[in-house]
Amino acid sequence: MSKQTVASKLPAVASKVPAVTLGFWVIKILATTLGETGGDTVTMTMNLGYLTGSLIFLSLLVVMIVFQITAKKFHPFLYWATIVASTTAGTTMADFADRSLGIGYMGGSVLLLLCVLAVLGLWYRSQGSVAVDTVNTPKVEAFYWATITFSQTLGTALGDWTADDTGLGYEGAALVFGAALAIVGGAYFWTRISHVLLFWAAFILTRPLGATVGDWLDKPLDHGGLALSRPLASAIIGIVMIACILAIPQKAGTHPGPRN
Repeated sequence: MSKQTVASKLPAVASKVPAVTLGFWVIKILATTLGETGGDTVTMTMNLGYLTGSLIFLSLLVVMIVFQITAKKFHPFLYWATIVASTTAGTTMADFADRSLGIGYMGGSVLLLLCVLAVLGLWYRSQGSVAVDTVNTPKVEAFYWATITFSQTLGTALGDWTADDTGLGYEGAALVFGAALAIVGGAYFWTRISHVLLFWAAFILTRPLGATVGDWLDKPLDHGGLALSRPLASAIIGIVMIACILAIPQKAGTHPGPRN
């Protein structure tokens, strides 16, 4: 009997993360956009700077991850609050590295991509899988949130590099990442490429998409943005996101339980 057949006969147990549905991706894109406008609100509008903003949101992220890992089951608002904390921390940390430390957008993107691949490699070596439907133990959750945090930070740097250094602008960069997501979606339905690989590719791509859309909303007109109020944009996106969490069914993913 194959491992897949054995796994299919095992009782399914609830994961600590949501099932991956279309609604999941809608909320994820909203969360990444909120992370961009929210991070810029603190670092730029409130003028606290990238280092202070990074320390604030990284501390909040650590607290949220502790709550998420110690929770006994999947809680939609806790999960998405942790995602928002990770994407906001990613925004401020990437800006600090790219701008304050002078690494630059391309250098930051390459470094962070290597970090993502390193965490995924360690996760796979430890567990034999990096599938999100196996996230049900503290150790696997630690790998999961480390991967997410690095991927959110990578997405910020990649979005800024594509929008600023390539000359595409925020609208052009958003179209590029939107098209890339569409290609990943097509590969999911019409190719035999690993769904796990495609999930992480899509997860990473939603971040620069959200980053470029967020920048397009709040950056000055002479920088290609709409010059909207960052706090107002963040509030509106947050309200829409909460409405989606309430309106779209939220359920935990499942995975085979341990063999007796």
